[in-house]
Amino acid sequence: MRRKRMRGALSLLLAPVLLLTLPGPPATAADTRATIRYTEHGVPHIVAGNFTDLGYGYGYAVAKDNLCVLADNFLTVGAERARHHGPGGTGNTTLSSARDNLDSDLHFQRINDSGVVERLAARPAPKGPRPEVRDLVTGYAQGYNRYLADTGRDGVADPACHGAAWVRPITETDVYRLFYALMSWTGQGALVDGTVGARPGSTTEPAPVPPGTAERFEAGLARTIGADGMGSNGIAIGSDGVAEGESVLLGNPHFPWRGASRFWQVQLTVPGRLDVSGAGLLGTPFVQKGHNSRVAWTHTLATPRTFGLYEVRLAPGDPTSYLVDGVKEKMARRTVAVRVKQTDGTLSTVERTLYETRYGPMLTSAMGVDLPWTATTGHAVRDANATNLRGLNTWFGFAQARDTGDIERALASTQGAPWINTVATDRAGNAFYGDIQVVPHVTDEQAERCGTALGKQLFPRTGVPELDGSKTSCAWGTDPDSVEPGLFSPARLPSTRRKDYVLNSNDSPWLANAHAPITGYPRIVGDIATPRSARTRESLASVEEILKGKGFTKDSMRRMLFADRSRTAVLAAADTAGMCAAFPGGRAPSSGGPVDVGGACAALAGWDHTYALGSRGSLLFERFVLKLGKVPGGPWSVPFDPADPVATPHTLKTTSPEVQRAFGDAVAELRAAGIPPDAPLGDHQSVTRGEDRIPMHGAPEALGVLNLITPVWDPRRGNVDVRTGSSYIQVVAFGADPCPDTATLVTTSQSADPTSPYYADQTKLYSAGTWVPGRFCEKDIMASPELRIVRLP
Repeated sequence: MRRKRMRGALSLLLAPVLLLTLPGPPATAADTRATIRYTEHGVPHIVAGNFTDLGYGYGYAVAKDNLCVLADNFLTVGAERARHHGPGGTGNTTLSSARDNLDSDLHFQRINDSGVVERLAARPAPKGPRPEVRDLVTGYAQGYNRYLADTGRDGVADPACHGAAWVRPITETDVYRLFYALMSWTGQGALVDGTVGARPGSTTEPAPVPPGTAERFEAGLARTIGADGMGSNGIAIGSDGVAEGESVLLGNPHFPWRGASRFWQVQLTVPGRLDVSGAGLLGTPFVQKGHNSRVAWTHTLATPRTFGLYEVRLAPGDPTSYLVDGVKEKMARRTVAVRVKQTDGTLSTVERTLYETRYGPMLTSAMGVDLPWTATTGHAVRDANATNLRGLNTWFGFAQARDTGDIERALASTQGAPWINTVATDRAGNAFYGDIQVVPHVTDEQAERCGTALGKQLFPRTGVPELDGSKTSCAWGTDPDSVEPGLFSPARLPSTRRKDYVLNSNDSPWLANAHAPITGYPRIVGDIATPRSARTRESLASVEEILKGKGFTKDSMRRMLFADRSRTAVLAAADTAGMCAAFPGGRAPSSGGPVDVGGACAALAGWDHTYALGSRGSLLFERFVLKLGKVPGGPWSVPFDPADPVATPHTLKTTSPEVQRAFGDAVAELRAAGIPPDAPLGDHQSVTRGEDRIPMHGAPEALGVLNLITPVWDPRRGNVDVRTGSSYIQVVAFGADPCPDTATLVTTSQSADPTSPYYADQTKLYSAGTWVPGRFCEKDIMASPELRIVRLP
């Protein structure tokens, strides 16, 4: 009876406007596994009677849009890149830091040989997937394979994988492996070359830690984990901060525009059990940033370090054994073998012997810093996400949440959030911030007591501990209520719920609200009372400005994001224009000799301080600011004051020779590219999709623009592509209407296939500052002027 009632409900829901069925016998509601209702810009709304069939519809629809990207991801975690593409290349940089295909395969083959993913997938919840998640993953693999079977390799339109032998059916294990890779991206995935290249050394004694090691390590962290401007803005406005309704949320992740970390938008519905809309990373079987009818959430890249180093003391005369409390332990020796395509097309086998300790793999470099394996000491890494498939349960809990309290409970009960803050709102007018995620249990006291010479440099500056691995007393601790050993309890991690606002723009939790700083958390979580990024300062300043007016609406939140105001320009553009005007004879110093500043001074004096398409002078200021990061001691005259963290530091050091030279170099750079200093930004900042050149607004991290993009600079033409930036954007408002009022954008568009109509359509909307109306409730979906219905029999 229950199945008949469900089918009847689906029949009423799915009154078709344009009904499409797959080849084969005609499909009816009774024999349909999943129904996909497409609205504008190819956004699918998938309905099914159970979670396996829901996953089936998801896998089919996402494969239709992005088969080649997905196949490449599964090729990567299957450790077969070198088999098909040879040992070189660049690996898959969205899944690991491997420098080439061979290192990538060695890394993932080590994981696959260990069986860790299969063991985790077999565990009961919360450490393993809950039953509904298992069903979703099962259906996802089936749906992906159904699309591939229907199309065939030779029928794939995308030239990136048309006819490619590496496009293959997938298993549930492949789906779990890909999710595991994404969870461990900031730990073992960020240290690949150091682990797969680790060899016992011959030198007798370790060298002293060189000066500047911590600074080089910190720069490596920024390159690897904060790669190319990855991050996000999350802003939640509660009932005290809105002009109407109950709450408003902005989700604005900044992610790669290619590869595994692209977002894909979808709505997933099992009537009576689940109804969630949002976006997930390609290859994950669920929504990760989104909303339901009562709660909305987003995530930002967080500051806690999810891995730690150990210095191991080696047994005399045996560099592959180490001592713990004076007792000798043999390292696990693993021979990893991968198949590699040679230049003549034949295959050979490459074997590599890797070593593991009780803490984790041995490594000989991390973040660009050498970690020598000598005759007496070596280094190992422990990844706190090495046992994390729990994130699947976390996001399922979000989807079923009824308020921000449920969001917090989903975080705490699963401890599956891997490297992210959570920002959320609900219909009760609550704004929630929580950095409840996977955090290694290393207290400040333990870092001081057990820290090595390297650790005492790294931990205060970066939050990465290196502890003495020869003592069990220096092992990571565990709180009684932690889901997984070695993690801090959720109760010891920072969170807050307010009625005005909370926000995060990838700084530590300290200033989630300017009026109520959060303190008291361990250093490994993040710093306190330190300078905030220009983007965090712009977030706080913009929110406070609107709150002092009439408060937020969905529209004012959208306008705030696309205002493209630069906080760095607010602080320094006038000083820069004044410095320019004061250069003797109108010539600025540069690395290539004096350069005529020409119209640069007027361009900056008349600039509106934004990175809108028509802004003039903005590109010159961008090139100048990117060079200021190398000024010794920083470019500001007034230092940071923790009592005034939004306004300080400020006032440009216009008399500094390094600052003046940076400006002259920026002028010379634009001149060499043939770009006038007052050229509109959109004329020289764009992406190319097919035959279309699409101008881009926004700016890099250093400019303090909320709408962040990390462009690719071509010295002859300007900014010609985007590596990372605003990706899946959502604004969700809750008010009297039971249907949430939403607007969204997938800046990269839904499909990576250049033959798809959804390859660049939303990218063009993003360029124009135009949003896609959210269609969550049934009446809105059925009212779509582009409604198409596909039944999967």
